[in-house]
Amino acid sequence: MEIDPKIRFATIFDMTGQVLFSAHREGVVNLLSPEESQKSLHLAINAWKSRNEVSDKIGKGKYALVEYEKLKRITMPLDSEHILYITTDVEADHGPIIYRALRLKHDALHTPEGMP
Repeated sequence: MEIDPKIRFATIFDMTGQVLFSAHREGVVNLLSPEESQKSLHLAINAWKSRNEVSDKIGKGKYALVEYEKLKRITMPLDSEHILYITTDVEADHGPIIYRALRLKHDALHTPEGMP
């Protein structure tokens, strides 16, 4: 959430749809009901599973961006079992958000446990 003030929502979930972390920007109104949000997470899981079917030929996906009329959705695998799901205002400059999220992922994967 600290990456950019245009981020509306961020969550980390596993490939079964179990939410491990979730945060909403203060004052942001959800556009989807809880049931619709859960369905959206499952659609994202299925999309990543489909992308992984060809990853041996084209490489692993780094992120996916979908722009809707009312928001943008960025998804990226954190590892083979976890996905980061971010929604932003439609006006958000998604390039720096994606870059910083990828950088955080890289740093987390390459920092020894117990180190700040």
